Amino acid sequence: MKIVILDGYAENPGDLSWEGFEELGEVTVYDRTPRDDEEEILRRIGDAEIVYTNKTPLTASIIAKAPALAYIGVLATGYNVVDVEAAGKKGIPVTNIPSYGTAAVAQYTMALLLEICNQVGHHNRAVHEGRWEKAEDFCFWDYPLMELCGKTMGIIGFGRIGQEVARLAQAFGMKVLAYGRHRYENLETENCRYADLEELLTRSDVISLHCPLFPETEGLICKATIGKMKDGVIVLNTARGPIINEEDLAEALNSGKVYAAGLDVASREPISGDNPLLSANNCFITPHIAWASRESRQRLMDTAVNNLRAFLNGAAVNVVNN
Repeated sequence: MKIVILDGYAENPGDLSWEGFEELGEVTVYDRTPRDDEEEILRRIGDAEIVYTNKTPLTASIIAKAPALAYIGVLATGYNVVDVEAAGKKGIPVTNIPSYGTAAVAQYTMALLLEICNQVGHHNRAVHEGRWEKAEDFCFWDYPLMELCGKTMGIIGFGRIGQEVARLAQAFGMKVLAYGRHRYENLETENCRYADLEELLTRSDVISLHCPLFPETEGLICKATIGKMKDGVIVLNTARGPIINEEDLAEALNSGKVYAAGLDVASREPISGDNPLLSANNCFITPHIAWASRESRQRLMDTAVNNLRAFLNGAAVNVVNN
């Protein structure tokens, strides 16, 4: 059995092993595959029965033209790069990797927030540049330093990651307002409760996005919703870039309506050089790495192998196109 991994580098730049897949078949791993070259994608798939992708699109046309294709694995939670309907019509299961990055993404969300509140990176650079050595006082700071205790975090999207962020936020003494498609009443506490979107927007000091990218969430953070937020709110996004209208957020940052933003995603990735957020005030942007701890990637790898093993045993799991 032939297994092709179309874009394995992000998952495994060399610190993990593909051994689990190699035990199940003949494996070919490509670090990267051109996303807009259907002919090359098909050439690399060849007569493989098993294909894994992360961001390389598998369109209806590609699926139709891959003669031996019997299984598609996505090396991520989101699976919008695969035409799951076309795969389903051919009887091809598409599997994803749920939950592997919960701890990593929640931790990273708080790291973005803490950087905004304490400006650790900036003050570290200032010390190494000699500014503390030359200071008249025993300490100095360039930005307001902010405590989280007593503030309210609004979490939009209250699945596993949102719930873990809520747990961490409460550990810092924050109150949590949660908004999501499903309500888990057992998760409500004295300091964590559900709210409608209107209340969340108007009452939160920090708004953190953890919802999937659907048509109804695209552009959710925009001029209209920002206008309902508190002056000086902090916006965090470790979910998907298009949930935010980037021009509207940049305008709000530059006007001071939004105090700061911590973003690990952008509407186009890699980010476009003309993205307005690159020149916006107090905007912290990192290159989509919240998920990428070694521990998280190992869980992803293990789950991907287990997904394939279950399929080969006739009992496929984590199938998104049942």
